[in-house]
Amino acid sequence: MLALQQDTPNQPAVLREIPTPEPGPGQVLVRLRAAALNHRDVWIQKGQYGGLKLPCTLGSDGSGEVGALGADVTGWAVGDEVIIYPGVEWGDDERAQGRSFRVLGMPDPGTFAEFITVPVSYLRPRPAHLSWEQAAALPLAGLTAYRAAFGRARVQAGERVLVTGIGGGVAQVAAQLCAARGAEVWVSSGDETKLARALALPLGARGGINYNSENWGRALQAQAGGAFDVVIDSAGGDAFGALLDVAAPGGRIVFYGATLGAIPQLVLQRVFWKQLSLLGSTMGSPVDFDAMLALVNEQQLVPVVDRVFLLAEGDAALRYLASGQQLGKVVLSMLRT
Repeated sequence: MLALQQDTPNQPAVLREIPTPEPGPGQVLVRLRAAALNHRDVWIQKGQYGGLKLPCTLGSDGSGEVGALGADVTGWAVGDEVIIYPGVEWGDDERAQGRSFRVLGMPDPGTFAEFITVPVSYLRPRPAHLSWEQAAALPLAGLTAYRAAFGRARVQAGERVLVTGIGGGVAQVAAQLCAARGAEVWVSSGDETKLARALALPLGARGGINYNSENWGRALQAQAGGAFDVVIDSAGGDAFGALLDVAAPGGRIVFYGATLGAIPQLVLQRVFWKQLSLLGSTMGSPVDFDAMLALVNEQQLVPVVDRVFLLAEGDAALRYLASGQQLGKVVLSMLRT
């Protein structure tokens, strides 16, 4: 089979022919139809991801068909259309992942390949309303967004929610999920063009603002009719202090990333005087995955796909994602032509 592998940091990913894996007991061989990129793949390629173990086959998100069943596997048949839970060994505690938890794609072989073997418990039916590419775009982004919004921040219908960095795939799904649950969703971006494009998408956002504009917090609260019950953020950094300002008394700020780095100064008085809750979140459990899929199926939600590359163009797809041009998910198709 063909697989896109990363051998050493800061070098192009390499497409090579490797043996097709055989499913062991309790495992299923999945013939992948599409796989989505995440910034995690770019960080691995650059050598900027913790616990780096190379070489590896990249990729955490995938959709495809059951190709073969290992011993003792029941409930599935060859040809069944599936998506894959993108984590490995969450553990028994729903509150947080266990010490053995990891994300598919490094060190475990990932989805940038024609075939992959996974435990049967990681398979879920592909949502019937989604294409292969749309289904592949959902798992990691959807799971991360769902846990942040509902597992941690407990977003409720009627609450005002701010989703920052709406150019990102997780942020877009978070906006869709919160709007589907009846929240009033507002968004922000530092790119005026991306903001306008995002507001034109069916994300359920009522409005938004460029966070590089002067007094953006006050302006956005004027748009929204008040401060925000929940803020969903992935950036951190110098801009985090402004989120304390736009959060309503008793509000919750949940963050699932730190793309802008550490918060240089956190004035605790601003947190405790407003009775704010600061919540960390990452990925999600299989229980979260099932709840996310139930909401996606119920509301017929469709993740945004920006561009599709062939597997053979995988390194070009990584360069495209790293450039920040995308609005939505970048996806690999496993077609050979």
